Amino acid sequence: MRKHSGFIPLHSVLVPLVHEGPGLHALEAARHLDAEIVLVGIVVLPEDQSLSLGAGAARALRRQLRHYGRDEHITGRSQIIVSHQPWQELEALLSRERPDLLCLEWEAHFRAMGMTVNEVLSRPPCNVALVRGKLPQKPGKVLVPVRGGPHAELALRVGLGLHPQSVTALHLRRTEDPNAGSDAPFKGLERVLKQMPEVRKQFAVTDDAAKLILENARGADVIILGTTSQPVTSSASLGSFADRILREAPGAVIAVKSGRPLPHTGYDESAGIQAISILVDKWFAENTFHADEFRQLKDLVALKREQNLTISLALPSLNEQETVGRVITRIRNSLMKHVPLLDEMVLIDSNSSDRTRAIAKKLGVPVHIHQEVLPDYGARRGKGEALWKSLFITRGDILMWIDTDIVNIHPRFVYGILGPLLINPQVQFVKGFYRRPLRVGEKMQAGGGGRVTELTARPLFNLFYPELSGVVQPLSGEYAGRRSALEQLPFFSGYGVETGLLIDIYEKFGLQAIAQVDLLERIHHNQPLEALGKMSFAIIQAVMRKLEHRLGRALLEDVNKSMKLIRYGSKGYFLDVEEIAERDRPPMIEIREYRERKR
Repeated sequence: MRKHSGFIPLHSVLVPLVHEGPGLHALEAARHLDAEIVLVGIVVLPEDQSLSLGAGAARALRRQLRHYGRDEHITGRSQIIVSHQPWQELEALLSRERPDLLCLEWEAHFRAMGMTVNEVLSRPPCNVALVRGKLPQKPGKVLVPVRGGPHAELALRVGLGLHPQSVTALHLRRTEDPNAGSDAPFKGLERVLKQMPEVRKQFAVTDDAAKLILENARGADVIILGTTSQPVTSSASLGSFADRILREAPGAVIAVKSGRPLPHTGYDESAGIQAISILVDKWFAENTFHADEFRQLKDLVALKREQNLTISLALPSLNEQETVGRVITRIRNSLMKHVPLLDEMVLIDSNSSDRTRAIAKKLGVPVHIHQEVLPDYGARRGKGEALWKSLFITRGDILMWIDTDIVNIHPRFVYGILGPLLINPQVQFVKGFYRRPLRVGEKMQAGGGGRVTELTARPLFNLFYPELSGVVQPLSGEYAGRRSALEQLPFFSGYGVETGLLIDIYEKFGLQAIAQVDLLERIHHNQPLEALGKMSFAIIQAVMRKLEHRLGRALLEDVNKSMKLIRYGSKGYFLDVEEIAERDRPPMIEIREYRERKR
């Protein structure tokens, strides 16, 4: 697939090339979409001719496919369909290949392949785009009329995928509609579009949508519109609305139909909510990195110096004597002594009872017990408390945390996460993700770790913060942020700290301020099931607290902070009550001592 820094809306597009017939305009449209293009040859013969007569045309098509296959973005399949009625075989091929989009030329493909609109669009095997006219080499303005129907998401995906200079989403309502004059029906789309400044939003109320679209289309190079959401009954029509646009629009037109099953009601405004996947796909494509991209450490140091930045690494710890020494030694030797990427390394300990602090001191690393930092504000238990107080004891413009229980520590856990912050000033916060093997007895299950992530955190994000659903491991302990952003955020004191920071960064700075980096594999000591249950309870509280802030009303009572743990003893099962109250600390910038030290 073509590597591109921008939005990759569709991963694969299938284009049929008909022998001595249509396909080239559809191919040119597909080229704009930064997707893998799969070409399939079609030879159509009259019913009264033997299929064997198509052998010569099949050979010619194979040569043509091999020619196009020289393009690294095109997969020219050697498969040729020779048939009297090729649609059924093409439909079967689509079911096997499962492309993101079938790209056809309006009318020409239907005539050449002897199929009807009803056959293709009544139950499309995948998303379908019908191209009318030749697209310009570099589309300038793209107009996407949106009526809130089930094809709105796909229309926007295709429009953005063309990488035009501008995209206008034209929201249309009828005058008799009870919501006319307001944007209420488009709240789902609005959640997406407010994160995408490259899309201009225009609202209009009209009784003649086609006429209004055609008026706005005079300055547009391409119109992307959804086809009718009603069942297709005519063999040659997409409905009067789409037919008029296809017939009268001055520029190119692409009519799309989603392959998703339609709701029972033909006019479903909730379909706009599905458009959040546009935003998530865009973010994932642009803001997901691999640690290997940043292994040229001298380049990172040069970027740091050019921007006049300093970087601090804080190591939270609690009884990690087995691993803390190796973590400190490996990172310091590689990223402080060998190259000066890090300016400061500190251990922020949660009052360990083993030799953790002694090991760090012996290695020359400054050690702080978080319960003794900012004593006037009291001492709370929890990792989040340590992270919050590490803002006070460090100095760097960028602050990074990695856990001290990593068995397979490697410098990539640091430089990989710092990379996006150094190459893109817009990024404020970077999360690491990795494969997490799970030890079961004497065996290791690859990828079996991260149970709280998959069973609690990610389902909650998908439910309440779907814009963050592309974050692979929201609970990872390896992450970094700009001090100017972190000091403005509250910190939960316990297990909810990662959840709270991710939500707050998103709500304060937007999704594009977040990046994530693949750190390959992380091996650490897995927690027992009871500890994971407590962690889940705290994370659920954290999400509920953020929802309270969004909704402006309380959702949790004090009784909800007590967790009933089921235990088993000599007399059988019994309940043990433990209070797990996820409280937060105010933004560090509000702490007087911090402001004085910063000055």
